[in-house]
Amino acid sequence: MRLAAGAVAMAIRSYLEPGAFDPETIALMSEAFAAAVKELQGETGQPQIVLEVIAGRIVAALRAGERDPDRLRAAALAGMPREED
Repeated sequence: MRLAAGAVAMAIRSYLEPGAFDPETIALMSEAFAAAVKELQGETGQPQIVLEVIAGRIVAALRAGERDPDRLRAAALAGMPREED
């Protein structure tokens, strides 16, 4: 299964337990998730497992105290292969 770019904004919610995070935190996570997926996928989309890894890394970084969306994105993409422009 691949996720279209337009579905990314709300997609991180599907990886979270209900009530685990407040709306402000979910907004930070959503911003980081959307940016990470956009940077990785270009126009082709990503397999579900890649999206799960990205979401899991964002959650882990957040639980470690990170609140900056750019750093959350960087944590999500650490070690991920990316196409060079």
